[in-house]
Order: sequence, then structure tokens, then C-alpha cells
Amino acid sequence: MGFSHVEIPVEDPDIIDAIEVRQALAANGLKAVVCGAFGQTRDLTHDDPAVHQVCFDYLEKCFEFCLAWDTKFVAGPMYSAVGKTRLLPPDERKREWDLAVTNLRKASERAATHGLFLAIESLNRFESDLVNTADDLLRLVTDIDRPSAKIMLDSFHMTLEERDLAKAIITVGDHLIHMQVSENYRGAPGTGLTPWAELKKGLDAVNYNGVISIESFTPNSQELAGAVCIWKPFAETQDQFAIDGLAFLKSLYSSS
Repeated sequence: MGFSHVEIPVEDPDIIDAIEVRQALAANGLKAVVCGAFGQTRDLTHDDPAVHQVCFDYLEKCFEFCLAWDTKFVAGPMYSAVGKTRLLPPDERKREWDLAVTNLRKASERAATHGLFLAIESLNRFESDLVNTADDLLRLVTDIDRPSAKIMLDSFHMTLEERDLAKAIITVGDHLIHMQVSENYRGAPGTGLTPWAELKKGLDAVNYNGVISIESFTPNSQELAGAVCIWKPFAETQDQFAIDGLAFLKSLYSSS
């Protein structure tokens, strides 16, 4: 198809054979991106510290995959559980924020011992009540205050939460180490309402040279589909989704 990288979502690390994946990557001339999945049992803002430890242990397994596949970061919304959305009083919100900062600082320090980074992602307000915008992300990594705490952005969440895509990217600047894209309705890039020229303008302004990864979902993957409310397919096949999305992104950049 012409891809240079494949993003591997690590939902259950115990069913992933790191060596087999490494061999498949090499056989197909691909590099990997490691993306974490953070459900209720991997919540760094949970009231129970035992849940934090489960998340730390999970991240450690993700770090092992990074080392096995020669990639430099774990990406995802690792500060809290996806789908945790509540209207909290300010003091409780601050308590959860501070807990996320404390635990992500620990995770960042652990990543650094492997020579790795965290690429922390903002989510839209329907999937998280803690970190929704580029401003939120910048404040979070500033509070974490560790060189290994970096940022990823996702065009889907950005189209729901940002007023200006280019400005949002410029806001996070050189903290940005990963970019996910899909259409405003979760479809293939180039088929919806996303202002792609503005997205490209922002990436160009910060001299972004990382991966632009197409994030797609299908109801056939029941665990992920339920988490992000995917009830129907967005393309005739997932292969066609990938082909169309890649062709659009290449045309976007070839026009510059």
C-alpha cells in the first residue's frame, strides 16, 4: 500500500508475540508505533493505588515492545481511563490533576531509564473530563516537568475541541512527537469536514517530522468499537480505508 509505519494498539499485551511482530515488520519494510489502551483497570487517577500499579505494569510491557520493535515512545491518553467523564467540583478536579501529574512523572522517569518517551494524547470531552485541548496537554507536560513527557495530537479530537487546528499545533510546539489523523466522523482522511490545510499549516510551522498515523476503527473489533462508539463500518473494507486515507495524505503533502 505504501505505508512506512504501522501503529500497533496494545490492548492485551499477553497475546502479542514481540518477536513474531518484529519479524513481520522487517519482512514488510515497516516500522512500528506503539499505542496504549487505557480502560478502567489502567487509570492513573483512580482512588485505589493498586490500579495505578496495574497501569505502571502495563506501561512497562509497552516499553518492552518499544525496545523489541525499535520505536521511541508509547502513545495514548495515559493520564486517566477513557470514558471517565464527570462534572467534578474544582477541588476534586485539582486532586485528580495532581494525581495524574504525580503518576505520569513516575511513568516518564521509568520511560527515560529505557531511553523512551511518553506521547500523551488529549481526548474530546465525551471521552475524558481531564485533558481535552492542546492547552491542557501543554499544562500537563509542563507540570510533569520531565524531558521524556511529550505530546501527541489526534485530528478527530481536535476537530471537536479546538477553535484553530494550526494554532493548537503551534501551541504544543516541539513537544509534539506523534500525530494521529482521521476524519471528523472517524472516516478516511479527505472524506469529511476536517480543515486539512490548517492541520498541515500547523505541522509545517513546528517543523514536524514524525509519523502521521491514520487511526481507524471497525465494529469487528468489539473491545475498541465499544469504547469509542463505533456501530457501523466507515469504508467498504479496512484495506480500502487505508488505501484512500494514505492517497489523500500523500496528495496533501505533494501539493506543497
